[in-house]
Amino acid sequence: MSCNSEMFLRQAAEAARLRSFFEMSGAQLVEADMLQPAEVLLDLYGEDIRARAYVTSDPLRGELMLRPDFTVPVVQMHMNHGAEPARYTYSGKVFRRQEEDLGRASEYLQVGYEVFDRDDPAGADAEVFALFNGVLRGKGLTAVTGDMGILRAAISGLSTSDRRKAALERHIWRPRKFRSLLDRYSNRTPLPAVRVKLLELMDTNSVDVLLENAGAQVGLRREADVRARLEVIKADAQEQPISRSEAEMLEEILTLRAPAPQALSTLRDIAVDLPKVNGAIEGFETRLNAMAQRGIDVANLDFDASHGRSSMEYYDGFVFSFLKPGQPPVATGGRYDALTKVLGQGRSIPAVGGVIRPDLLINAESAQ
Repeated sequence: MSCNSEMFLRQAAEAARLRSFFEMSGAQLVEADMLQPAEVLLDLYGEDIRARAYVTSDPLRGELMLRPDFTVPVVQMHMNHGAEPARYTYSGKVFRRQEEDLGRASEYLQVGYEVFDRDDPAGADAEVFALFNGVLRGKGLTAVTGDMGILRAAISGLSTSDRRKAALERHIWRPRKFRSLLDRYSNRTPLPAVRVKLLELMDTNSVDVLLENAGAQVGLRREADVRARLEVIKADAQEQPISRSEAEMLEEILTLRAPAPQALSTLRDIAVDLPKVNGAIEGFETRLNAMAQRGIDVANLDFDASHGRSSMEYYDGFVFSFLKPGQPPVATGGRYDALTKVLGQGRSIPAVGGVIRPDLLINAESAQ
C-alpha cells in the first residue's frame, strides 16, 4: 500500500471516529452537495471568495463552486426546513485554492458539529467548546478563545459617524486594512498624497467639472459610482477625527491577550469609558460560567480579543481554535448568528459550531 493510500485511510478512520463522537453527543448526520451555487457565497463574501474557491459553470445551474466549507450549506438546509432546536454533524472534503503556498492542501477532509438553539446561546457556546475539548483531549493541542462581538460592540461605541463605523466593522476581518482605517480616522497617519491632491481639486471645482475633465471612462465603474465615491471622500474629510482616548481603548482591546478571567477584568475597566461594550462583556462572563459548569478550566483558558480576525469571516461572536503554536489550527469554530439571518432571508436563529481537520489532527499526534 502506498504512503498516500495509507494516509487517506488513516484520515478517513479519524473522520469516522470524530463523526461518531458527535452523533453519540446527539447530532443528526447530514450531507451537503459538493457543488454549491456561487451566487450565495459571492453575496456573502464578495469577489474575495473567488481567490479561495474553485469556480465552474453549468448550463442549467449557472456558476458553481466546489464547497469551500460545510457551514453555509448546513445553515441553508436548516433555515429552509430544519426543526428547532437542532444539532448536526457532517464529514467530507472541502476545497480551497492555494496560489501562494503550494505546501498547503487544496482539498482535505473536514468534520463538523453545529448547534441551532435560541434558548441558551451561552450554554450552546459552552456545549460546542466542551465537546471539541473532549474529543481533542490528549492530542497536545492548546485552546485559544476570542469574541468578535466585543470588537464589534467597541466599534459601535466610538464617537464617529455611522459610515466610519460601518467601514471599520466591514474590515474587522482584514487586520491591515482595519489598522489603516483606524489610523486615518484618528489622524495618526496623514492622508495619502493622491487623496490630498483630489481634495484640493474638489475645493476649487465642482464634481461635475472634475468628471467633465476626467477623460475617457476606463473600467467597470459607472459615472454615478464615481460621483458617489467623490461625495463620500469629501464628506469624510470634513469629519472630526476619532479621539485619541477612544482609539487607544480600541487598541487596548485589539491587543488584549490574557487568561480569560484576567481579560474579563481588563474589559470591565475599559467599559467604564466605553459603555457600549457592557452587553458583550456580560455575554463573555455568562459563557465562562457555562464553560466552568461543563468542567472547563476557565482560569487557564487563553483569551485573545483579536483571535480569528484573519480566518473566520462569518463568525460574529464567540470564536475558538485548538492548535499547536506556529501551526495551522486543527479545529476552529464560533458563533455565526448573522449568517443565519442572511441565509434565512430575514429569519434567524442563534447558531454556533466548529470543524476539525483529521489530517492536521493526525500530524499533531505524530509530533508529540
